[in-house]
Amino acid sequence: MWDGVPAWAAVLVFFLLMSVVGMLEGMQVAFFAVSRIEESKRGDSFFAKKTCELLFRGEGYNMPGFMIGRQLCVVSCMFFIARVTSVDIAEGESNIFNVSDGLQELFNTGFLGSVITTICASITWQLAASAFPIAFLSNPLTYVLLRLCLLLEATGLCGAAWVIAAVHKSIAGFQRDEVYIGTAEERAKGAMADDTAHMPVGPGHMAKLPGFAENAPRSLKKLLAKDPSVGKYISDQVDRMENGES
Repeated sequence: MWDGVPAWAAVLVFFLLMSVVGMLEGMQVAFFAVSRIEESKRGDSFFAKKTCELLFRGEGYNMPGFMIGRQLCVVSCMFFIARVTSVDIAEGESNIFNVSDGLQELFNTGFLGSVITTICASITWQLAASAFPIAFLSNPLTYVLLRLCLLLEATGLCGAAWVIAAVHKSIAGFQRDEVYIGTAEERAKGAMADDTAHMPVGPGHMAKLPGFAENAPRSLKKLLAKDPSVGKYISDQVDRMENGES
């Protein structure tokens, strides 16, 4: 990391900041997921309600404000994570895992650190948040980090992003989703609520038949992965049974 910083402190800082970055990555996925859910269905957790109330307050500017502050926070954390994961082999020392000099040169570019952070501090947390957005929002740390990101955005360090976005919006004619499809409450009231009955099943989809795809025989799992139409057929048959069709 830096000269004078003990190894145990570097490891502690590494895992701490990786967790913070992971939370921020998962938060953006969870926030977009709950924005499509009716307010009454966003859970009963105290912190989930507080987080949603703050996030969607007023005209909804806290959502893009969070995205700006989140980026500032992630970049700041990455500076320290990069120092911990940087590889510096002194002359005369053996390469990592005794690899060739050419491969060691690749490692010296920070490749190993980027792979570790991508998997452990990004994708893993995003997958968890996409599967359990309400549970993610119920974490008190989510509310704390949301406040921190909004504070960072309020400093104005990236205030130019608002100007560029406004110019892009006026040129492209962008409007909010609610203009086209309405809010979650409006869609539910108009019998246009999100239909989850036709969500596909099988590998690659977060929503599956409860305990079915996971506990299916290995041959069926391979078939689901090889032919997506099998998953659609299973979904169709379940819908027919639920609707009382023969």
